Amino acid sequence: MAHDSATRITPGNALRPEDITAQDRAPSEAVAEYALWLGDDALILAQRLAHWISRAPELEEDVALGNIALDQLGHARSFLSYAAKARSSAEGRPLTEDDLAYWRDETQFRSVHLIEQPNGDFAVTIARQFIISGYQYELYSRLQRSADPTLAAIAAKAVKEVDYHRDHAVQWLLRLARGTEESHRRMVAALALVWPHLEELFDDQPLYAELADVAVAPASFRSEFDASLTGALERAELQSPQLPRASGGGRSGQHTEHLGYLLAEMQVPARAHPGASW
Repeated sequence: MAHDSATRITPGNALRPEDITAQDRAPSEAVAEYALWLGDDALILAQRLAHWISRAPELEEDVALGNIALDQLGHARSFLSYAAKARSSAEGRPLTEDDLAYWRDETQFRSVHLIEQPNGDFAVTIARQFIISGYQYELYSRLQRSADPTLAAIAAKAVKEVDYHRDHAVQWLLRLARGTEESHRRMVAALALVWPHLEELFDDQPLYAELADVAVAPASFRSEFDASLTGALERAELQSPQLPRASGGGRSGQHTEHLGYLLAEMQVPARAHPGASW
């Protein structure tokens, strides 16, 4: 079942940034900040998932995780391109998605801590993906109704792809949890490892109130999110870990030590060859 859902993912159909952000109006700084949050989440997740290419437990899973990474990268490009329209460089030139991806330092990123956690073994990656794809699905489902037409357009495309990501994660959750004794043990351990970072996704932020008609406050879909996760865990004969939350702080630029290493790898080609194109 996991293979069927994986092969339906079609990253080539992702909206191009130029298709979405062609409007003349630049977003307000508040809207741009919100787009930056969503873009950073997708960008860092794409980088993490791309590490599995050539390392997944089976060949088809190399393709599946690569496709999911490409989908997330497409979402990141759209959100970051939109955020960049509200900003300019120190020299006064307009910023681009590449400027935001490759030339910001660690404290300038706004991704949540769950996204930046190391891949761990395959079960850890699935546990992380199980949580974040469920979160993104509920978020983008509601963001389609945003008063900002660009954000609504990005979400309308992204939610279809994230629905496949969610199905892929759930099918692997079931497969591992109800497989061998060892795969079950690893799935339980993986959930315990990532679960403390879940609560940060639902932290209240002043920006949500400021952009009441534009942004989606995650608290508004917490019950649906919890019900979806609980239902999948019950099917997998697993329980939600009862663990204290991790500190969080990613939305304000406070990150774990893991993000710095990831950015160093992701940004080194652009910084080593500034202005290069290929």
